[in-house]
Amino acid sequence: MSRSPVQSGPSSHHDHIGYMRQALELARKSPPKPTNYRVGALLVDAKTNTILASGYTLECEGNTHAEQSCLIKLSEAHKLPEEELGAILPEDTVLYTTVEPCFMRLSGNLPCVQRILRLGKAIKTVYVGVKEPEKFVGENNGRRQLEDAGIMVVLVEGMEKEILEVATTGHIKEG
Repeated sequence: MSRSPVQSGPSSHHDHIGYMRQALELARKSPPKPTNYRVGALLVDAKTNTILASGYTLECEGNTHAEQSCLIKLSEAHKLPEEELGAILPEDTVLYTTVEPCFMRLSGNLPCVQRILRLGKAIKTVYVGVKEPEKFVGENNGRRQLEDAGIMVVLVEGMEKEILEVATTGHIKEG
């Protein structure tokens, strides 16, 4: 399977809904499970409107989250350890993710917020479709950690119902 890191995205540099729709289509590829959210993510060079990497939950080997899959694929493409990607990411790199990045992993894996923070100032803005529901780890304080590090977190409104429907497919419904 080819993992080309560069694709073109929506026509407008500020087409947040367009990028979020692409991320949602990726989330639909994630296998439904009762113990995780189906999430899609895109790393985008906002200056050139180029998708640098894409990913979805459980795309890569192991219990991988969407943001983690983006970084794994980019790391493989550039033959660099994930923690060194900050040095090669374009200045205007942004992250689109359907669900707010996790701040804690029950699996013991490095949380996505920590993965973003260890890239230094490489990612300036994270666009999210919905806040992480409190089902697995309680209130997500990752937004505050990102903002405290100077990374803007922006909610892209208008797709919340659809994103949550996809994210929670496979969960046991309470009631």
